[in-house]
Amino acid sequence: MKLTILGGGGFRVPLVHGALLTDRAEGRVTEVVLHDLDERRLHAVTRVLAEQAAGIPDAPRVTATTGLDEALAGADFVFSAIRVGGLQGRADDERVALAEGVLGQETVGAGGIAYGLRTVPVAVDIARRVARLAPDAWVINFTNPAGLVTEAMSRYLGDRVIGICDSPVGLGRRVARALGADPEEAFVDYVGLNHLGWVRGLRVAGRDELPRLLADPALLGSFEEGRLFGVDWLQSLGAIPNEYLHYYYFNREAVHAYQRAEQTRGAFLRDQQARFYTEALRADRSALEVWDRTRAEREATYMAENRESAGAGEREAEDLSGGYEKVALALMRAIARDERTTLILNVRNRDSLSLLDGDAVIEVPCRVDAGGAHPVAVAPLPEHATGLVCSVKAVEREVLAAAESGSRQAAVKAFALHPLVDSVNVARRLVEGYLEVHPGLAYLSEHSR
Repeated sequence: MKLTILGGGGFRVPLVHGALLTDRAEGRVTEVVLHDLDERRLHAVTRVLAEQAAGIPDAPRVTATTGLDEALAGADFVFSAIRVGGLQGRADDERVALAEGVLGQETVGAGGIAYGLRTVPVAVDIARRVARLAPDAWVINFTNPAGLVTEAMSRYLGDRVIGICDSPVGLGRRVARALGADPEEAFVDYVGLNHLGWVRGLRVAGRDELPRLLADPALLGSFEEGRLFGVDWLQSLGAIPNEYLHYYYFNREAVHAYQRAEQTRGAFLRDQQARFYTEALRADRSALEVWDRTRAEREATYMAENRESAGAGEREAEDLSGGYEKVALALMRAIARDERTTLILNVRNRDSLSLLDGDAVIEVPCRVDAGGAHPVAVAPLPEHATGLVCSVKAVEREVLAAAESGSRQAAVKAFALHPLVDSVNVARRLVEGYLEVHPGLAYLSEHSR
């Protein structure tokens, strides 16, 4: 079975490869093709992968290429993990937004919109090529903003593109552990959009245990979200929000924390990964050891500004081991081997969440089998959550419209409608600012409508 990884020179590719090495069952991946535009990054990552596979019999054969069509042809699964504009692009997104006093995070607010405007045209081109070169392939999308990009690709690939994120999985595991339940035995009632969802229940043996958690301040404050959001606020909501909702519920504090930081998250990762790729290519270094050390630092500093502003302390040890690769491999196994399972995924809504249309990509529990991912029916959201979901989905649709039409007017509208951008004039300045730093946005024309 052939797996193609787009963005194959990316830092987190060894996580996927490491998970593949533990899979010894029939129907496993035998060939991995890494595609990236940067040959240097590809070389560094293949060195890490070679060290990972040393001494492991029947490890998948790994090849690397800068040719996209070559990489896609004949693929059974495609993991799309591209970063249009690289980490410099992310750092620029943050800087332009913060200069206007608004959030520049890569998936939330102005930064997420800018990233989406750069990424959607590239993702659409990939989707078209997959449909032509590997029409039977399943595309698993890692690329952020994951929900938006998955929806863009689904217009060409239908249900054969599925978006993944490890954030709701990690949240469900933390809630289960706080309740003393086995995460593998719990059903997490989670619903929303990517990076905008809530755990509304956690059922163990048919019983919802979440009310017990919400009623116990000590238990509620014992895990990361309790410390991040505060016990009183979670009890008021009657649900446990995804950690990214901290940017909405505590927006001023988050923006101030980012403005005070020595450097933004994107700039930190840009500099950190530049060091990694340089060291990993040195003949006198173990590329795998360099990667392990860099990954540990990366995970420990995740959302550090938010935790600092909330006084939430350090991340728990259980949350430092990644997780998205486990979701991806579980999804791939379920489809390839018909190993039926339930996973929280980004898929087309169909009739799962009544407030959105059937083509809207949402993040919900799905039953997965050889036929793909099937979203379960979910109860309606409360009004406060409905408002946020509808607002952000409207913004995503404007991003898609701008990317399709090249309309600068639609791009301004996307920024202006976002709940974390509080002014049409700010939206206009954001578009102008991003046009200055991102040549890839030149397709946005003042004359297109």
